[in-house]
Amino acid sequence: MADIKNPDLAAGGRERIAWAAREMPVLRQLSERLGRERPLAGLHISGCLHITTETANLALALQAAGAEVVLCASNPLSTQDDVAAALAGDHGIPVFAIRGESTETYYGHINAALDHRPVITLDDGADLVSEIHKRRRDLIDSMLGGTEETTTGVIRLRAMAAEGALSYPVIAVNDAQTKHLFDNRYGTGQSTLDGLIRATNILLAGKTFVVCGYGWCGRGIAMRAKGHGAHVIVTEVEPLRALEAAMDGFRVLPLREAAAIADFIVTATGDKHVVDRTHFERMKDGCVLANSGHFNVEINIPALEALAVERRRPRASVEEFLLADGRRLCLLAEGRLVNLAAAEGHPSAVMDMSFANQLLAVVHLAQHGRELAAQVHPVPAEIDREVARLKLAAMGIDIDNLTGEQRDYLSSWQEGT
Repeated sequence: MADIKNPDLAAGGRERIAWAAREMPVLRQLSERLGRERPLAGLHISGCLHITTETANLALALQAAGAEVVLCASNPLSTQDDVAAALAGDHGIPVFAIRGESTETYYGHINAALDHRPVITLDDGADLVSEIHKRRRDLIDSMLGGTEETTTGVIRLRAMAAEGALSYPVIAVNDAQTKHLFDNRYGTGQSTLDGLIRATNILLAGKTFVVCGYGWCGRGIAMRAKGHGAHVIVTEVEPLRALEAAMDGFRVLPLREAAAIADFIVTATGDKHVVDRTHFERMKDGCVLANSGHFNVEINIPALEALAVERRRPRASVEEFLLADGRRLCLLAEGRLVNLAAAEGHPSAVMDMSFANQLLAVVHLAQHGRELAAQVHPVPAEIDREVARLKLAAMGIDIDNLTGEQRDYLSSWQEGT
């Protein structure tokens, strides 16, 4: 059983899944090993993730390890319909995801994935965990745990844990070093710029490019925009991050000031209404707005709609809002993740590490979930190290090892100056 756009798209999805696999050697090695060991045999697993070629390879690795997997989309505009068709048709993995689905269908698909009665959930934004705790509490007693892929999801889960509302353990995959240092920075940086360029075909060189938020995603976006020759401004609310941005060579301004001179404004904060009416009122004609921070609330779209006297779509992923004074503001991808809605998401090579962490975290939950408290847990350090070791080996990179003398020195307090 599945709900996808068109089963006839499977052939194209099959080829693209295989293409992505070529750039995912760590996941491939783990899939081969776990395929022999079968540590997930018979376990029901539901994932609310972006249905992309990279996610397909994670799903196939989980299946190889013995799991019975069901997937739904974590964003209405991120589903690659050919990939969904290939997973359902070629591999028997039920997928409930259609690109462009309505909000009603989106939540219907989440509940279809939960009808699988999973014992482990995989989230990209905490929607499965949230739905289980709000409306599907009958599933809680059987849960071994969950994993969370994104900064936004981890924030939501930690809020639940702080209120005592979280009823089963969740591993914050986003916080693994082999995830956020690479996926968030290099993956988001490249894929966001890819989405902007595909959507607009506007030259970035010489433009004023504002990045809202200087977490790991914001760092990556700013770095890549600078590489394209843009004049990058960073806006922040955290003084340490603002200081770091300044010392990385970026101009740091309040968004109210930056909005008046921006050609591009990209959000990457995970917060709500970061770009608001007061900013729209100051923007210059033609300013391009995009979000790369997960949910479509970072840009206050209702406020922008209220200011507009006319709306049109000059390009597939661009909506132009004409204001009463004649200015035009351009919103990309309906305010959703521009790197997935207007492009193909992160490169496979960085998702290789992220999804290797997901896979090993699921195995850890299968083996130890009953022992863990209902809290947000870090990825075990040994998993992080194993992913890094396997990635280095796949890249043909060898590194030094400490000598016995060096290990002794680092563990002793008696040797010194």
